[in-house]
Amino acid sequence: MSDSLNEEMVVVENGDVVVTGGSSLVDSPVCGRGDFLWGYYFCIENNSDENITLVGKDWNITDDSGRSFSDNSEGFSGEIPELAPGEYFEFSATAPLKAAHAVFYGSCRILKGAAKIAENIRLPILTFDAGQRAAAAVN
Repeated sequence: MSDSLNEEMVVVENGDVVVTGGSSLVDSPVCGRGDFLWGYYFCIENNSDENITLVGKDWNITDDSGRSFSDNSEGFSGEIPELAPGEYFEFSATAPLKAAHAVFYGSCRILKGAAKIAENIRLPILTFDAGQRAAAAVN
């Protein structure tokens, strides 16, 4: 991810599954034209004593104009990762938005252990905030 406007990483513990996330402004519009390109990153760590499978996600981005975007799909870029105890999975993507400010929130669906018990794990809430860069880009 770009170093422009990197937020501190945010950590959410879901029992023995830990998710670390962060966001950054990858690119901003020139003279008010175009989209803000936001990057986001997650690292999902399996600190349990059994395998987990990351089967899908349900996350939303809501901008300061009230527009909402969601992704409720299976897998991660075509992958359905299985994590043994002590392993982790990293995922990053970008989101083009018209707004300089937005909030990212949601969860991932996992199957845990040999019994394949389904659980939702919370993702960290991320803020996309272009701050002063947004004002400079529009002026």
